[in-house]
Amino acid sequence: MAPLALIVDDEQQMSEIVSFALQTAGFETAVAHDGHGAWQLFKSRPVDIVILDIMLPDISGSTLAQRIRVTSDVPILMLTALGDVKQRVAGLEAGADDYMAKPFSPQELILRAKSLVRRATPPAKEKPEAVGPLTLQADEVFLNGTLLSLTEIENKLLHVLINHRGEVVPVRTLLNEVWDTTSSAGGRNMVKTTVYRLRKKLLAAGLPENAIQSVRGRGYTLTL
Repeated sequence: MAPLALIVDDEQQMSEIVSFALQTAGFETAVAHDGHGAWQLFKSRPVDIVILDIMLPDISGSTLAQRIRVTSDVPILMLTALGDVKQRVAGLEAGADDYMAKPFSPQELILRAKSLVRRATPPAKEKPEAVGPLTLQADEVFLNGTLLSLTEIENKLLHVLINHRGEVVPVRTLLNEVWDTTSSAGGRNMVKTTVYRLRKKLLAAGLPENAIQSVRGRGYTLTL
């Protein structure tokens, strides 16, 4: 669904420029030319960002921003006159997240609006992935619904083996993807020790001892 931008500006031409720029970037737009109309639109439907001129004919943009902030954390991008520091400070104190001075580049407006919406949008929950009796959810691994208590390195190692399941993963690949190194000095023993600890934990949790198999001279493979 396209994000909805509420544009509040009493200048017809300016609101049309802002609306057109955002629409070309994939936004839907709703336009109001005064504070009262903007407030009614804001209450009537959920919006993803408010582009708000600080100078309005009925109330100030700062007052409207304060009213919005009482009920919502929606991003607010304030439009101010060039060089008017007092307006900018007033807008930020009222709860605006960012400001732009007129005249401005439509492309910069698009980039800032997208950035504000992206920061305000919670990340989508990763869909759990089942691998035999294991379930991957974000950075965690569950066995039959129970979270495995693994160290960060053990967790990374298991994720790499799962991502390469059905393959023999060379020690060099494990060093690169788990420890972020290609140095083989002591690396083979480091991998061997970590695999040993991981096997013990998987065995205690109910997986067979050969869930992780070593392939002589080649590396390790997950057999689930």
